[in-house]
Amino acid sequence: MSPYKRHSSPGCGSFLVVIAMLLLLTGGAPLLFNVVGMVIMSIFIFFAAILLGFVGLSHYVRYKVSQYESNQSEARNAFVSLLVHILVRVAHHDGHISKAEQAIIVNFFRVNLNYNQEQIFWVKELIKDAAQDNRSLDSLLAEFKGQFSYQPRVLLLELVFQVLSSDHQLDAKETTLTEQIAAYLEINQYDFISIRNRYFYHQQQQSRSQAFSDSHYYEVLGLKQGASQEDIKKAYRALSKEYHPDKVSHLGEEFRVVAEEKMKEINVAYQELKK
Repeated sequence: MSPYKRHSSPGCGSFLVVIAMLLLLTGGAPLLFNVVGMVIMSIFIFFAAILLGFVGLSHYVRYKVSQYESNQSEARNAFVSLLVHILVRVAHHDGHISKAEQAIIVNFFRVNLNYNQEQIFWVKELIKDAAQDNRSLDSLLAEFKGQFSYQPRVLLLELVFQVLSSDHQLDAKETTLTEQIAAYLEINQYDFISIRNRYFYHQQQQSRSQAFSDSHYYEVLGLKQGASQEDIKKAYRALSKEYHPDKVSHLGEEFRVVAEEKMKEINVAYQELKK
């Protein structure tokens, strides 16, 4: 038995030929040309409207970004710009960042730093700039280190950890990368371990048992479990200096809030370990 052959649906070509013949019979060639011209013009207007809308939106976004940047301090603009460039390089080493990786960075600013739509426009423009920038991660870190003091560098490392851990657990390659960034920014080992331990704790946390919480408090202060009261006090004083909100307030309100949140965590750990 031969296989059943399905019938294909008719195309629109023959239907258009019939319409063209009717137009020729009823109105002649002028009517046909007028109708064809109207169709072509309608298609042209449709695509022109789409292009005009795209250009208008692009112009609006650039205008809003320019207005926003002009109202910010140079230090804040430089900090966020370099932060985005570094995050793009961290997200993808070959210089090409995917839509998914861009979305992670944008979502970080929207959720973790509470950026509004105008600020998100700004971040997206910075991501475009970063994607076209050929500078290496090392050169970007060198520029950052040259422009900012130790406290903003610690904050940068904190934000890198936040972005890397926002959608998955840190893998060995990413952990090594954070170590390299910390070394390049000359972050001391004590501060690096304190930041790293906090994020490993959040990833591994399955319950809130007292024993596990105590372990976390030591990790927040960058200490091994069972450290002496003297070491606890010394660690607390050092971290209080690094994360004091006043030291990063010139970078923008959102980064002062990040520092405040870290100070709250440090204070809780210190108070618990004092007991």
